[in-house]
Amino acid sequence: MRSDAVTKGMQQAPHRSLFHALGLTEEEMNRPLVGIVSSYNEIVPGHMNLDKIVEAVKLGVSMAGGTPIVFPAVAVCDGIAMGHTGMKYSLVTRDLIADSTESMAMAHQFDALVMVPNCDKNVPGLLMAAARVNIPTVFVSGGPMLAGRVKGEKRSLSSMFEAVGSYAAGTMTEEDVKEFENKVCPTCGSCSGMYTANSMNCLTEVLGMGLQGNGTIPAVYSERIRLAKKAGMQVMEMLKKDIRPRDIMTEQAFMNALTVDMALGCSTNSMLHLPAIAHEAGVELNVDIANEVSARTPNLCHLAPAGPTYMEDLNEAGGVYAVMNELSKKNLLNLDCITVTGRTVGENIAGCVNRDPKVIRPVEDPYSVTGGIAILKGNLAPDSGVVKRSAVAPEMLVHEGPARVFDCEEDAIDAIKGGRIVAGDVVVIRYEGPKGGPGMREMLNPTSAIAGMGLGSSVALITDGRFSGASRGASIGHVSPEAAVGGPIALVEEGDLIRINIPENRLDVDVSEEEMEKRRAAWKPREPKVTTGYLARYASMVTSGNRGAILEIPGQTK
Repeated sequence: MRSDAVTKGMQQAPHRSLFHALGLTEEEMNRPLVGIVSSYNEIVPGHMNLDKIVEAVKLGVSMAGGTPIVFPAVAVCDGIAMGHTGMKYSLVTRDLIADSTESMAMAHQFDALVMVPNCDKNVPGLLMAAARVNIPTVFVSGGPMLAGRVKGEKRSLSSMFEAVGSYAAGTMTEEDVKEFENKVCPTCGSCSGMYTANSMNCLTEVLGMGLQGNGTIPAVYSERIRLAKKAGMQVMEMLKKDIRPRDIMTEQAFMNALTVDMALGCSTNSMLHLPAIAHEAGVELNVDIANEVSARTPNLCHLAPAGPTYMEDLNEAGGVYAVMNELSKKNLLNLDCITVTGRTVGENIAGCVNRDPKVIRPVEDPYSVTGGIAILKGNLAPDSGVVKRSAVAPEMLVHEGPARVFDCEEDAIDAIKGGRIVAGDVVVIRYEGPKGGPGMREMLNPTSAIAGMGLGSSVALITDGRFSGASRGASIGHVSPEAAVGGPIALVEEGDLIRINIPENRLDVDVSEEEMEKRRAAWKPREPKVTTGYLARYASMVTSGNRGAILEIPGQTK
């Protein structure tokens, strides 16, 4: 056992004295030491119930003969961080979480880990750490929030942000906004649509790193507590069989994740996180392959913000395994991948039927024959841009219009809410990428303002930043190379004609190469927005969005 390095032998007597100081008995020290990584805090609604999940995990580990020991991981609430400088600190926590968890696990020589995340960067950060440390590990999330109800209709956080835009447009009263404010987020849990947190919790299940229901069982259900106990017991089985994250997170498992991503219509942030997790697992996952996967994968789900269904509905319909079972009918998954259950994907999903074809479309009758995410390229995005195709209005799949150029999110919001953006425009928000932001802020406020102003089916938004999973419409993010390193998005001028063709995976600006070269020669790098602290260090090490915004030492080759 790894923990022998801190519990066995005369040389370890000082170590044991410190375990005695923790109140541990000799019997506990003679059992496997299992680290429980708790993301509990009192600022993130998706994390306020994690203390209950952690206690249940501890019980499961103890029942199966292990000694559970809890240590923390940080987490940011993207909703609370949205629209101000706090959003610069969201994506960057993914690496803080991975680094700190790796440090704790290695420093204390745990034999196994149970990860208890829930929201946004917290899930991929812990998956990255699991791949690095590579000891038996299982995930159990805190679960999704129930949908709110306003005037008899299910609603979620994206509805709340759009309500603010509707108020600015004069189509909603202050009293209406107040009702949304009090009702759209009715319980603890990760926000109730197929946003980033729920996307990554579902994809954790697909990768094989979480038990059935990890992504969909609502946070307030007692079933979630039972799942946590089972996770605690299962990690002990993994330890006995020596099943490790890199045995599970193989190239084939990541291809499964990309495939189910397309079927579910996940957040575009998955195109940042899956390559970053794969990188830590020793798998190079180029996002260019996403279009190939999309071309053969039907989109089966339209969960909010793409449609009127929510995570609770997906759970009742059979959850992630039911979606996987539908896809398996067309041989779209590798069913031989091993999972935390000790069984294969095929064994796990056998018999998991689709209980509601209105929530999970049958594979023979999908929403579309292609997947929910598209990678766009062209002279405006030579490396790539990403769009959630399943959340784009049909009339915006092909669009051209004049560029309305802004060098930060705040200026764009002022223009949108000030009525200066009109139907047909293409809003360009730049210098918000991984280096330029720094931190690659999410643009939920601008996309929600566009939707709330009634422009969601006539105005596009392009950025080298990224989008919340709650964004909808022709919102194209991760444009690479970013403006801060002189990418073409930095050279766009007010009024340039921009052409978007999502079915053909194209994103272009109608400017000659000669003119672009003139602009490129005249372009000068901007002074960094942040020169001290963690953000400055992050900006010096982060790669572009098309590579997952992973960190590299300056000068290090790919």
